[in-house]
Amino acid sequence: MNFAQAVQEDGSLAGDPLTAIQVFLYFFLAPIGIFLLISALSWASSGKKKSDKQTDSSLTRIE
Repeated sequence: MNFAQAVQEDGSLAGDPLTAIQVFLYFFLAPIGIFLLISALSWASSGKKKSDKQTDSSLTRIE
């Protein structure tokens, strides 16, 4: 391809194909890994808090 064609190219030419390993990593392993990481972080941050004293609040008790 010469310079004049490259300048006018709109990006419709296909690039190099992905290998089977790249497809597996990009579309299966990476999303599952990201999902598990976010799940673990949200689980760890929202775990039960230990409280030494019982306090009743109007937010947690109905009168």
